[in-house]
Amino acid sequence: MQNDFFNLYSHGFARVAVATPRCKIADPVFNAAQTIALAEAAARQGAALVAFPELGLSAYSCEDLFHQGALLDACEASLRTVVDASAQLPLALVVGLPLRVGHQLFNCGVVVAGGKILGAVPKSYLPNYGEFYEARQFSPADSAPCGQVELLGQSVPFGAGLLFEVEGIALLRFHVEICEDVWVPIPPSSFAALAGATVLVNLSASNVLVGKSGYRHQLVSQQSARCLAAYLYTSAGNGESSTDMAWDGQTLIYEKGDLLAEAERFQDDSHIIYGDVDLERLSRERMHTTTFAQQVRHHAQQVAAFRVVRFALPGAPGGGKTLALERALERFPYVPSDPQRRDERCTEVYHIQVQALVQRLSQSGMQKVVIGVSGGLDSTHALLVCAKAMDHLKLPRTHILAYTMPGFATSERTLRQARALMQAVGCEAHEIDIRPSCIQMLKDLGHPYAAGQETYDITFENVQAGERTSHLFRLANFHNGIVIGTGDLSELALGWCTYGVGDHMSHYNVNASVPKTLISHLVRWVAESGVIGRGGSDVLLQVLATEISPELVPGKAGEDKPAQSTESSIGPYELQDFNLYYILRYGFAPSKVAFLAWSAWKDREQGAWPDALHASRNQYALADIKKHLSTFVYRFFKISQFKRSCVPNGPKVGNGGSLSPRGDWRAPSDAEAVVWQADLARIPDEVGK
Repeated sequence: MQNDFFNLYSHGFARVAVATPRCKIADPVFNAAQTIALAEAAARQGAALVAFPELGLSAYSCEDLFHQGALLDACEASLRTVVDASAQLPLALVVGLPLRVGHQLFNCGVVVAGGKILGAVPKSYLPNYGEFYEARQFSPADSAPCGQVELLGQSVPFGAGLLFEVEGIALLRFHVEICEDVWVPIPPSSFAALAGATVLVNLSASNVLVGKSGYRHQLVSQQSARCLAAYLYTSAGNGESSTDMAWDGQTLIYEKGDLLAEAERFQDDSHIIYGDVDLERLSRERMHTTTFAQQVRHHAQQVAAFRVVRFALPGAPGGGKTLALERALERFPYVPSDPQRRDERCTEVYHIQVQALVQRLSQSGMQKVVIGVSGGLDSTHALLVCAKAMDHLKLPRTHILAYTMPGFATSERTLRQARALMQAVGCEAHEIDIRPSCIQMLKDLGHPYAAGQETYDITFENVQAGERTSHLFRLANFHNGIVIGTGDLSELALGWCTYGVGDHMSHYNVNASVPKTLISHLVRWVAESGVIGRGGSDVLLQVLATEISPELVPGKAGEDKPAQSTESSIGPYELQDFNLYYILRYGFAPSKVAFLAWSAWKDREQGAWPDALHASRNQYALADIKKHLSTFVYRFFKISQFKRSCVPNGPKVGNGGSLSPRGDWRAPSDAEAVVWQADLARIPDEVGK
């Protein structure tokens, strides 16, 4: 059904929740009621899994009260209340309580769903230092006398090596560990991830100290990143004993090092957070990162020790209805929305490009570069990189031989910008009118334009692009320099370049793995920094405001604007870069990419974006997203690979990938696009259709 398109579970996501109930010490009835209320709230929000704090049914700070039979009996009775309530809830709960097994007491996380206890996981590592004395009351997991226990009339799997797999939700397999377990050098969840757990759950109490919150962030972030997993972290909050400690109720949800959700700390009341975890992303990261599988083999003994508990939920999370993604998505995945992170990204990308060009010049013994400057975005940024490289090499900027080469359709605006930019940079500026040589080539071809006909076909366009590149290569020969390429990653993905002797080719392309949306932010970043002076910043802002066009077809007489619009032909770069990121980086199907784009680009509340720079003025209907994605799929998979199979050298700058056949992307030039085009049919033309 196409309505499934609007449900996050149809696209490899699962909604998870982390809850911190207000508790009362040694009052399991109250604590169970708080737990159930939060579980019901999580179910209403469509969550498939909700985790609660360590020893939450009793409270963590009971100390020697844990040896009181009345309390232990009450905890088990309250567990029964939770289990009974779960029969009507389409989600799994993980609750904490003390459990007697044999003649020992264990600090356990118990997994409950569908009116049943699915398993009990004892804490592996008991802290017995500082303010902690858990070994006084509890036994560690490795002292468990058996792997199966009787609990509330059920035979229940027991042990630290349990994995819980939800039927009907692909890739949702989770593992439970408890508080200190993630603080040790090799947490149990590390082996659980190798055994296939995509979601790692930590039931914690963890009293609060100055600086501890930041350290928890580091622990959880790094564990989720190393394990290529989601990590759910709970913590005890208000109601725990203040005899010697305080509690902040910190809750976190991370996915592969990225923070998805965090609750405000020190809340008086019960609270809950949600995260839409991309399970497919995690699976693909593990598939892509071949060392993950190597670790599985190296730790085969530990992996084999895990037992998988498979279970079904009583109903579909969210009722199987439309369930929109609530996960924050960057509209510009190559460009962070946070201004500070964006500045850091621009600085690093710029330095990577400069360092790579410096290395190429140093190794080759060349001291001069030749570059074509059009007055457009890509060549502007490449020229800025060249200028910084010359500064680094302590060579004069006059070693940059810059040429603007007006053709039949060059506008006065871009020509003026090219001249002003070369002057601001301080390079050696030249101007070559390529029209005479183009006319000679067209005459040699017998092209109608040479006979006075206004025939503006692909040949007419490519003759101009080829003449420019031919001039640049011969100029490089003549001046003992190298040609710097200016074409970007977005153009290469869409095949929007003239093959061979055209903008496809150079000696070294500094922009090879930089997408158009990032280049625009890099140019703005340089303009706002003022490093090339007021006049230079002004011309950079003018370049940014110029419509993107190859300027190869003449416009109407008297109009100083391009007759061609690149984005009218191949789609808006802000959408095509979004498509490129998720198809190249993660291999997502077009239907999922469209769902992500729809989720990112639909109307947002005022103030949802941190600054005006990052917030595009555009909003795209689902039909527009589908249309432009169709263009991307056809051009990327069907017709453009032969250009990417022989691209010049150039530095990879980000984890979004490159399209170099020597790097991230190796593909046949004669592949079909039919499977991607077929998947496009899953995308409705309108919302709700």
